[in-house]
Amino acid sequence: MPAPPAAAPTVLGMLGWEPPQLPLLPVLAAVAAIVYLIGVRRVRAQGRSWHPARVISFLLGCLALAAVTGLKIEAYSWHLFSAFMFQQLTLSILVPPLLVGGAPGVLLLRATPHHGAGKVVLGAALGLLRSRAPRVLLHSGFTIPLFLISYYGVYLSGIIDRIGGNWFGHTALQLFFLGAGILFILPIMSVGPLPGRDSWLMRFFDIFIEMPLHVFIGVMLMMATTPMVAMFAFPPSEWGIDPVRDQTIAGALAWSYGEPVAMVTVCIFALRWRRAENHDSERAGAEVREDDERAAYNAYLEQLRGR
Repeated sequence: MPAPPAAAPTVLGMLGWEPPQLPLLPVLAAVAAIVYLIGVRRVRAQGRSWHPARVISFLLGCLALAAVTGLKIEAYSWHLFSAFMFQQLTLSILVPPLLVGGAPGVLLLRATPHHGAGKVVLGAALGLLRSRAPRVLLHSGFTIPLFLISYYGVYLSGIIDRIGGNWFGHTALQLFFLGAGILFILPIMSVGPLPGRDSWLMRFFDIFIEMPLHVFIGVMLMMATTPMVAMFAFPPSEWGIDPVRDQTIAGALAWSYGEPVAMVTVCIFALRWRRAENHDSERAGAEVREDDERAAYNAYLEQLRGR
């Protein structure tokens, strides 16, 4: 476990510049942003449009990922439950919808050339879409339990105490939070091709199930009278932090952080649902009109034949 910062934690202090010694996730965020911008440039060079809102969404996701794992909050997250919980909530609730909102899968299919190494990449992507593993990983029977395990399982089973005190375990937990959030939100918000997709009603049901369940861990933390995680039970004495009070703050974050993000997600989902239904209605109406015109034309031919 790295040495704690000398200064007592403050909100502004956690936003200070102090990158970790091995900044894996900040580097990953920077690389993802660069690759995404190269893809956007290639698509626009082909004369095809790419909505600026997608670019903004993806870049904001990369920025949030880099900030929450690369600024000074990362140093505090080793010793403060509240800082660690803020990291987890950002990685699992805020960053995934922003990244998925950028439609990186669609960008990959449009920007990758259909020759040379690009042909291999496209073949691998299409093969992955047709394989069985993504169907299992993106099914709600897997994603919802996985998302809940990232809260209840991590804290109630003591996994964080066993692996969270070293760099590999700490980073693995961060990657797990990010991956669980992406797997959960991908079938709900993705506009790109997927190996399987539930109906709009089932996807709304998934959101409805997840929203209240992940809040209960916050209630449990706020009601606890003793530290539930040994890793955060003894913050540096010079900070003057009460670990139970800090745990209560962590619980309050778990209870409140995700609600605004969830409401925005629900609003976007509802708009897409309505747009899809309008599109289906227009297409059905066009098919009915085409059938009517075909029937009228056939009746006209029959009339001519009778004459």
